Amino acid sequence: MNKPDVKKVKALIMESPIGEYIGEDGADILSQNACCENGLKDGDFLFHKGELEKCFYLIAEGRIALVKERKKKEKRPHILRMLQKGDMVAELSFIDDTPHSASAMALGGVSLFSFKDEDIRPLILKEPQFMFNFMRAIIKRVHSAIAAVGKQQMALSDYISSGGKGRS
Repeated sequence: MNKPDVKKVKALIMESPIGEYIGEDGADILSQNACCENGLKDGDFLFHKGELEKCFYLIAEGRIALVKERKKKEKRPHILRMLQKGDMVAELSFIDDTPHSASAMALGGVSLFSFKDEDIRPLILKEPQFMFNFMRAIIKRVHSAIAAVGKQQMALSDYISSGGKGRS
């Protein structure tokens, strides 16, 4: 684990969806509080379902799959969601202090920046506007995920109610 280049972290934040909400000043604040840069190899797990960590991550390169691990070791995990460069990982567990609801596995080589609770928590008092914007960005992501799930659920419901018509 290496201490990241603040300019590199800031550039990534500004290119990422979160950059839209926290702006350049927020990107400065967040990038200065990045703990370290981590690397994962294909198939490595960042964390497993049920674990509780005191940090969140920002993907710098590569892809991470949020997965449901299967009981039999020979079976590949079931992919629930794909995350890529610029996406945050584990931010909800970071905020609400609950164990991860899925495991996170690298698909190919992955580089990511970690942000620890001990570095971010003091910003609540020091940088309240930044923290408000940061929380707003995370809530917007949750709303987007809920809308996507609702859309998929509606498509599945339509398919089931049609008796599977259109199935090849």
